[in-house]
Order: sequence, then C-alpha cells, then structure tokens
Amino acid sequence: MVERDSPVEPYDHGMLDVGDGNLVYWETCGNPDGKPALVVHGGPGSGCSAGARRFPRLDRYRVVLFDQRGCGRSTPHAGDPATGMSFNTTEHLLADMERLRRHLGIEKWLLFGGSWGSTLILAYAERHPHRTSEIVVPGVTMTRRSEIDWLYHGVARFFPEEWDLFRAASGADSAGGVVRAYARLMGDPDPQVRVKAADAWCAWEDAVISLEPNGKRNAYSDRPLAARLALVRICTHYFSHDAWLEEGILLGNAGRLAGIPGVLIHGRHDLGGPFRTAWELARAWPDAGLVPITDSGHTGSDTMRGQIHRALSGFAEQ
Repeated sequence: MVERDSPVEPYDHGMLDVGDGNLVYWETCGNPDGKPALVVHGGPGSGCSAGARRFPRLDRYRVVLFDQRGCGRSTPHAGDPATGMSFNTTEHLLADMERLRRHLGIEKWLLFGGSWGSTLILAYAERHPHRTSEIVVPGVTMTRRSEIDWLYHGVARFFPEEWDLFRAASGADSAGGVVRAYARLMGDPDPQVRVKAADAWCAWEDAVISLEPNGKRNAYSDRPLAARLALVRICTHYFSHDAWLEEGILLGNAGRLAGIPGVLIHGRHDLGGPFRTAWELARAWPDAGLVPITDSGHTGSDTMRGQIHRALSGFAEQ
C-alpha cells in the first residue's frame, strides 16, 4: 500500500477580491521559497479540502490552493439562493486564477488537478502557456458536450434503474434535457425543491462511481447540505451552458501546450470519464505522457496515488 502524505496546515491564507462582489479563498502550504504549484479542484463547485494538502515533496513545493467562485470558503456561496450566478463562468474562473498568480507574486507555476479541474487547467494553460511550468492531471476531462452527455445519459446503460430515478426527479421531457432541467430546479424559490433536486443529483453521482474499486458509498450524498447545494447548483449551471467552451476547443488548441511537460494519469475503470478522453489529449499534446491505471476509476487507487507522487516528485527536482 502506498503511504499517503499527511495534510499540513497552511502557512498563509486570505480572501482575494476578484470583483463582481466575489471573494475567493486561497491558502499556501509547504516551502514558501519552493517551486510554485497550483491545486485546481473539481466539481465544478467541490471546493478544496484539507486532503488536497497531501502533496508530495512539500519541502520543495510552494503549494497554492483556492476555492473557486461560489463554493468552499469563497463568498458569496452558491448554496445561498440569493447568490447570483451570472458572474460565475469559466472565463471568470480563468481570470481569478491569473489574478491569484499575480497577487502571490508567482512568475509561473505547475498546475495539478483532475476531473473538472483538468478542464480548467487546460483552458488556463492554453491561454497562459508562459505562466505554466508543468501539468499533472489525474483524471482527464475536457467538458465537451459528448462528455457531459455521456456522464448524465450515456453511462446509464450500466445503471438503468438509477438513471430512471435521476431522470424522473428532473422532470425533463427528454434525456438530453436532464441537466438543464436540474439547473432550473436549483433556481427554484422553494428550498424543498432545491434540496430534493440536489439529493437526486448526488445519488446519481454516487451511482456512477459505485462500481469502482475505491468507490465510497454516498461519497456525494454525505456531504453537508450547503456543500451539496453549491456543488449541484454550480455543476448544473456550468454543464447546462457547456462550460462556455466551444466544442472540442481544448483538444483543438492542444498545440499551444507544446513545450510544457505533462503527465496524464487516468483510470481504465473510470465510467464517468472514459479513458479515451485522456488518450485523445495525449495524442494531441506531444510533451505529455499518458499513464493508464488498471486498478482505478475516477476515485483513484494506491497505484494512481503512487504515479501522482512519482510525477510530482520528479518535477520537484526540475
């Protein structure tokens, strides 16, 4: 079994005013004089947990974590129905990342994150390649329409009963309208409607990871209510707008990553994010290596953690 690094306490933290009435929480841990590394969490809307501070070689890294708009410790919180969502888009998050880099006086940084985090990392690196030293992604996504459709419809072939419940709770007229239907429910003035929708969404997310070797029972459903409401509201907001990304743009612009060393680590048992996505990106990005993990899905494994440790430890020496 791979021994996991213990989380540490941050040596600095703050709330960054990013405009539009939003304050983004950030913290730093590790070596203040070390190599900068930014941890980009998933979701969208999951927030950064203390477990994200389990970073290899903290003696060599200055690790930066932040909660994206509307979630975690950032304010205002999307779990509050009074919080507007018009200033919470991919463009806003990319601008927040760059503002945070400047605020901390960082010239360039390694980017680390998976799932939705990898989409945001790719979008940032393709826009700011000169600010990106390396990239490590465990669990590759590019949030294409085909990927959204797969996660909230296509993968139902493995979970037909659970998906019937998921669709029924949305009230959608068609399979293709499920995500938009949930987005409408999460904007309903009735708190009971919002809670019911969030619970149904989280039950579906739990089902998708339930067959994985390390799939934890009720991983989404057991989160605190405010965190569930923010997660589902932000997820449905982003996915109902295709994350404001032109279809296939991240893959199409992968050439902009030339010269940036990358490691793509992906579980072959990831039902929600099929391995092909990582394979396609690796073909388009010649400076990235692809590491298939045969005992892992979206939730990782000891083998995946070992490969993450190896990649980050290797870049720490560069």
